[in-house]
Amino acid sequence: MLWVLASGSPRRIELLNSIGLNPRVIPADIDESAVKETNPRRMVTQLAMLKALHVAKRYSGKDILCIGADTCVYIDENILGKPKNEAEAAEMLRTLSGRTHEVYTGFAAVRCTNMDTVADSQVTKVRFKPLSEEEIAAYIKSGEPMDKAGAYGIQEKGSLLIEGIEGDYFNVVGLPVCKLGETLKKEFGIEILK
Repeated sequence: MLWVLASGSPRRIELLNSIGLNPRVIPADIDESAVKETNPRRMVTQLAMLKALHVAKRYSGKDILCIGADTCVYIDENILGKPKNEAEAAEMLRTLSGRTHEVYTGFAAVRCTNMDTVADSQVTKVRFKPLSEEEIAAYIKSGEPMDKAGAYGIQEKGSLLIEGIEGDYFNVVGLPVCKLGETLKKEFGIEILK
């Protein structure tokens, strides 16, 4: 079976490579603003499914499994996606400073042989240390916040901002690999660990 990842996220590619899937990478070109969902769990799951289906359609009937994923940060009943600019990144980091927020990642899989689908999501709580304006400016200057939901990544320099987590670390990175593996085994009979 060939695996396809409907995402260009270097973090998701690395996670799937680390469990031996080595997927072909074909980022889904979809309009994410078309999803108007305000519930974070439903939003990330819907976007993951849209991405997976968008790419899977080109492989209909083939022995391929296509995976899509989407991640958001949720705090104060607001969904934080990727910042549009440095000012927005700074505002997001100020909001997260010294507080606990939730990270939701939705994933979807499409079995292209018959276009069967499955989707689920995971949530992890992340606690930030209090951040000074100097730390916020330095982190933004690193460039890391600009392509990440909530303006941070838990890996690399972003790890310096985080006091602790409750739940799946890999979910915060961008893909809850344990839950993905369990879901594929239960729904499709696909065992990654064998």
